[in-house]
Amino acid sequence: MDSSPLLELQGVRACYDTIEVLHGVDLAVPAGKVLALLGPNGAGKTTTLKVACGLIPPSAGKVVLAGRDCTGVRPEELARRGLVTIPEGKGVFPNLTVRENLQVATYSGRKLSEVEAMSYERFPRLGERRNQLVGTMSGGEQQMLSMARGLASNPALLFLDELSMGLAPLVVEELYGIVAQIAHSGVSILVVEQFARTVLGVADYAAIMVHGQVRAIGSPAEIEQELSAAYLGG
Repeated sequence: MDSSPLLELQGVRACYDTIEVLHGVDLAVPAGKVLALLGPNGAGKTTTLKVACGLIPPSAGKVVLAGRDCTGVRPEELARRGLVTIPEGKGVFPNLTVRENLQVATYSGRKLSEVEAMSYERFPRLGERRNQLVGTMSGGEQQMLSMARGLASNPALLFLDELSMGLAPLVVEELYGIVAQIAHSGVSILVVEQFARTVLGVADYAAIMVHGQVRAIGSPAEIEQELSAAYLGG
């Protein structure tokens, strides 16, 4: 990889109760780049993400952020250091309006007017629906809101978990176009995605995870050749 890593997982192992699900994961997200973590259901992708953002402590190995050992650091402290996660399932408040959801993002110290201006510029559809209850919006619009709220804190490192889940292909294409724009602004991004080819177009690097281990890592072109074997068990 051609950039120093902003995030590194070094020999990470993780368990649920007594069952080990990550078996020595080594992974690096270079500064200002997009890394796609791919693999079939049950491969350990989301668990890797949870370890990286402090939700699950590793049973062995290290999490290093910007050169500092952050193993065991709480999620809220990692957020203060610039790490933001957009979870699978959107994580928005359906009984609040778009504007009220964005108000949640003002905890970072920004004024609501600034959060709104940035969000509506990047996602014009949210501006059109600022007073609409979020629960009445489409899945794609809710995902845009979740992304807008996360980006309001100006993260250095952004985690996206299954961005395409339950969304129409055209919506997914639009969202990944926005991911590409975010990456061009200098934000490092780790994308966990089951539907691999939707993300390879915006990734600088990709890794394939199978059975709790990273089996291959390289450019999107290199990884695409390995995808069928990974997903079909070849």
